[in-house]
Amino acid sequence: MTQSSNVTWHEQSITKQERRERNGHHSLVIWFTGLSGSGKSTIANELARRLYENGVQVYVLDGDNVRHGLNGDLGFSDDDRRENIRRIGEVAKLFTDAGSVVITAFISPFKEDRSQVRTLLGADEFVEVFADCSLEQCEARDPKGLYKKARKGEIKGFTGIDSPYEEPDQPEVRLDSSAKNPAECAEDVLRYLQEKNYIRL
Repeated sequence: MTQSSNVTWHEQSITKQERRERNGHHSLVIWFTGLSGSGKSTIANELARRLYENGVQVYVLDGDNVRHGLNGDLGFSDDDRRENIRRIGEVAKLFTDAGSVVITAFISPFKEDRSQVRTLLGADEFVEVFADCSLEQCEARDPKGLYKKARKGEIKGFTGIDSPYEEPDQPEVRLDSSAKNPAECAEDVLRYLQEKNYIRL
C-alpha cells in the first residue's frame, strides 16, 4: 500500500473521550476470530443485541457482508486476505474514534494481521475473542456448504483445508463454541467487558 504525500492529518473538534462521555461507555473493537462455522457471526450478533438493548452504541462488521461492498474487489489469496483485514482494522478504528463498540466477525487466519490491527488501537481498545471450535465440528456443521465444496476442490485456499488457520496465543476471551450455545458465549464476552469496566449493564 502506498500513501499519497499530499495529505495532511486534520484534527477533529470533537474528541474520542467526548464521544465516549456522550455515549456513556468505553469504545473498543471486539475482534472475533475462528474457523468458518465456529459461530463467530452468530455470537457477535447475539452480543450486539445484548449491548444494544442496554444502551450501548454498537455495530457489527461481518466478513461476508463487508465483501459485498468495501472489500468486494478482494479475492481469497493470502495477500487479499491480509488486505481485507487491514481495511477492516482501519474501519474498526474509525468506529472506536467515534465512541462506539464495534464487533468484527472474520476468520482472520493470520496472527500477524490480527496483531497489526491491535497496534492501530490503544491498549484498552482491542479485545480478541477466539471462537474455539475444532475443524471436525466446524466441518460437520458446514452451515454454508463451503467445507463440502473445498473437499471437492471447488474452492481453493479454504482456511482449515488447504490454507492455514493460526490460533491466537493469548486471546482476551476464549470461547468454547463447540460446547456452549451462542447466548452462553455472548454472556462470557459480556462478563469480560464488565470486569474490565468497559461497559456497565
